[in-house]
Amino acid sequence: MEKLGELSLNDIHEGDALKLLKKLPNDSIDLMITSPPYDKLRTYNGFNLNLKEISKELFRVMKNGGVAVMVIQDQTKNFGKSLTSFRTILDWCDYGGFKLFESLIYRKYGAEGAWWNKRFRVDHEYMPIFLKGERPQYFNKEPLKIPSKHGGKTMTGGGTRLTNGIRIETRAIKINPMKCRGTIWEYMTAGDGTRLKHKHPATFPDKLPYDFIQCFCPPKGIVLDIFMGSGTTALAAIKLGRKFLGFDISKEYVDLAKKRIKEESDFYQRKL
Repeated sequence: MEKLGELSLNDIHEGDALKLLKKLPNDSIDLMITSPPYDKLRTYNGFNLNLKEISKELFRVMKNGGVAVMVIQDQTKNFGKSLTSFRTILDWCDYGGFKLFESLIYRKYGAEGAWWNKRFRVDHEYMPIFLKGERPQYFNKEPLKIPSKHGGKTMTGGGTRLTNGIRIETRAIKINPMKCRGTIWEYMTAGDGTRLKHKHPATFPDKLPYDFIQCFCPPKGIVLDIFMGSGTTALAAIKLGRKFLGFDISKEYVDLAKKRIKEESDFYQRKL
């Protein structure tokens, strides 16, 4: 089995993410995607998570131009937000060394979430994108294009008048059928995934890591998820021909992810 530092590639390792990161070589990871067990919304065997220290070690193992993506939200208590997501962004930049490349919104569609009498329904999560270095080493947004609402229509030419009174006519432009995606990414959550996937208490849509991998990870690159959970990131990497590496503190979830990957990747291979 191919190894990266002290760890086997295309495998999920049980243990503390901070300790496991120390077993990886410098400048070795192309893309990291994860959703940390933030606040008290998720229970991970009583493990005390230190995202601030993790950022420093993660920065070391990322390649120059590598990208780290986090899916995160804030707990609400006594009508106030915990602000964990905002503190984490500042920590990863000011302490960890990353640059905030962009901050996206994951807009959830599907079954409506919890309803409260004196609060708004929360139907989004934050997706900060962190960058090591000056610019992304790989950026391909073509696969992320979405249908344009007015695609195929012609925007009639107008005109503009200069300060000297001369009018300049502009030509009519045909609107492309597809357009670049913006900073709000919409995913359907209802009916997403398999029975095994939903044995984990907090999952993100299968297509979410798929999109990030296509955009930021070069072919045959390495994708890391430091809180692998049910294995969604690993499956997306397999389907896109990338290598993966996963960590999780919970043996239960490591076993779950490995079982899911075996079942679903075998099914995927049979379909090819």
